[in-house]
Amino acid sequence: MRFYSDSRPAHSAILYLLSLTSVSLAADPDKTTTSTACTASSTSGAFFDLRPDMAIKLNPDGSKPAHSNGAPVVDYKARGYDYGSNFTLNICGAVVEPVEDVIGVDESKWQNVSAYYTSKGDVYSLGLQSGALVSRGKELVLQYTGGSPCGKSKKREEGLQERSSIHDGAAYRDPDYERESDTPTATNALAAKPTETDEVKRRKSATIFFSCDRDPGAGTAQVSFIATDPDECSYVFKVKSQHACAGVEPHKPGSVGPGSVFLIILAIAVLVYLLGGIFYQRTVAHARGWKQLPNYSLWASVWSFICDFFVIATSSCARFLPNRRGYHYVSGSPSGRGRSNRDDENRLIDQYDEEWED
Repeated sequence: MRFYSDSRPAHSAILYLLSLTSVSLAADPDKTTTSTACTASSTSGAFFDLRPDMAIKLNPDGSKPAHSNGAPVVDYKARGYDYGSNFTLNICGAVVEPVEDVIGVDESKWQNVSAYYTSKGDVYSLGLQSGALVSRGKELVLQYTGGSPCGKSKKREEGLQERSSIHDGAAYRDPDYERESDTPTATNALAAKPTETDEVKRRKSATIFFSCDRDPGAGTAQVSFIATDPDECSYVFKVKSQHACAGVEPHKPGSVGPGSVFLIILAIAVLVYLLGGIFYQRTVAHARGWKQLPNYSLWASVWSFICDFFVIATSSCARFLPNRRGYHYVSGSPSGRGRSNRDDENRLIDQYDEEWED
């Protein structure tokens, strides 16, 4: 989307938007990032992980890498509409399809290009690879910098050449007439001569805003081109992805998790209960031995109940245990002596009962 001088409201709005995205990325104290690339956490505790949206290259045999986890294998495309060119980019990584002959970028950095577009056969980079994802309030921002040189100086040069051709084609020009601004003074010469430092500093960049897509049927992320400034230096994109929704940061090895925090609090509470109770029982109640423990009678009854329950459970289970082999209960002697002894005992008992009744 191109903006010209006749569209002043749109021009000022885009300049304001781009100034916020380019300047505040380095000076906003509320932004939060993480040490892991393509992840960010906000001040409210929300965690964002866009690594599943990063396109990856296929293996030489055409198979997906083992760590792909459903990640896309092709670059993202964004239609430029009235800009005149379409855009190709990747999220937090270099583009999958290699690019060559990038305007104004060293050959050693071609493999790090993360966004570009092609115009009249020329490839223009919009920035190099970056995983510095930034969460600023409700906005999730990613920025690529170090692209191809901007076209402002080229346009300015074309405008100067056009004005020069108009003056050269004038009907009458007094050779003795010379404007003060045309005098080749040292100040005018330095102002008119383009410096290399300005050319190096002004390079194309891309700012990507992410929005949450809560559609359960949504597939890969959708990239849209929003606008560019009049100098064609800053480009703004919007990405709609389900991975841009706020989540919970996973537990990191070596850090204290929720379970560990609960156990620490529980241990501190038990320690305070025991030490405080023992101090009170010893100093106020003058208790000694086990009675120094707080609520000794309660814990003693609980321990007694546990012991009784254990005895009942073991005795009940002992009936189901098999008897030892080779042993059996002997009811009497083989000669019948034991049975006769029982009969004598029964007669003696009956005799005692008769005497008691008399």
